[in-house]
Parts: sequence; C-alpha cells; structure tokens
Amino acid sequence: MSDPIKVDIWSDVQCPWCYIGKRKFEAGVGLAGLPVDVEYHSFELAPDTPVDFAGSPADYLAQRKGLPMDQVEQMLERVTGIAKSVGLDYDYDHVHQTNTVISHELIHFAKSKGRQIEMKERLLKAYFVNGEHVGRIPDLVAIAVELGFDEAEVTEALENHRFLADVKADVALAQEYGIQGVPFFVIDGKYGVSGAQEAATFANVLAQVQNERDAI
Repeated sequence: MSDPIKVDIWSDVQCPWCYIGKRKFEAGVGLAGLPVDVEYHSFELAPDTPVDFAGSPADYLAQRKGLPMDQVEQMLERVTGIAKSVGLDYDYDHVHQTNTVISHELIHFAKSKGRQIEMKERLLKAYFVNGEHVGRIPDLVAIAVELGFDEAEVTEALENHRFLADVKADVALAQEYGIQGVPFFVIDGKYGVSGAQEAATFANVLAQVQNERDAI
C-alpha cells in the first residue's frame, strides 16, 4: 500500500457546511478506498462574535448579513435538511452562537495528543446536535474530560492559551492560500476543493492523486 494522501482541511466548529463536508469527505474516502492522512486547520468565520451572544443563530445571521428573518430561517431549514441527508440532526433551536477561538485551541491541544480528529468531531456534534456551549472554557474542559483527557492539563492549556499561536498560524496560512470560505480541502498539497462537495468529487480527486503518484 502506498503512503497515505495528505489532506489539510480548513474548518470552523460553527460552520454547518463544515460538518456536512466532513461527512461527504469521509464517504468519498470510502469510495476511493485509499489511505488518507487528515489534518484539520483553524478558520474563524466570525472572530468578532462575543462568547455569550445574546440571541439565536438566526438573530446573528440576520444582524450580520442584513437579511430578513424569514430568509434566514429558510436558509437554516435548508441546511438542516441537507445535514439530515448525511445523517446529522442539526438542532438550531438549541445552538449557542459563540466565539470559537478557544474551541480551536482545544482542537490543537487534542492534536498534540494525536487525537485531533476525534475532538473535531465531538465539538461539531456539541455545537450543532447537542446544544452545548463551545465558547467557554469550563464547558470545553468538560467535553475534553468526557473524552478522557486530564482536567487539570486541559484547563491550564486553555486558560493560558497555550495553543492560540497555532490557531493564529492556521488562520494566517489560510489567508496566504487565499481561502475565504470553509470547508476548504487541500489534497496532496496541490489540489484545492472548496465547499461540501459530493462524495464522488472527493473520491475522484483522491483517485487522480493516486494515479499521478503511480505514473511517476
């Protein structure tokens, strides 16, 4: 078996298309039947969001994008339906709109322990499905402890922002690459795939990379 294909994914915990894209990408990997090495990178869709936003995600989108509430509700209904098609039960009635920078720090903490993908999945589920708060340190520590991480170590890392520089480095690299929206997938360091594409699209790009490797 050849070496795994490196896939770098820029994503935000509060991005509905990122969770959908994660599922579609995973399905694409299954279709391709090729080994991949996935690394997630931080991207902040709304870094100016307060930790405790007073209002719903619909309120936030209406304010931020200047859209009428009925249009925002239609958008959320549409994305909820698409999420359901890939097995995800979004619950926008209980989503806590928040600032996600500390959740990105926690993902980097988990990465330092070799468990980044597990934490990424858990935080997406926390935000979109479970109605948990992913912007406050105590809530994030509780999630990490649930996954078996040491409470004191996680608390220290988040309170002292030990991984903030890693988050900012990811954001800077996204700007360097010209990434303006997420999810964004960089496959084998040379192919960019933007958005929650269909599984077959991901499978085709992975197969193309493997064919190019085989031709060398």
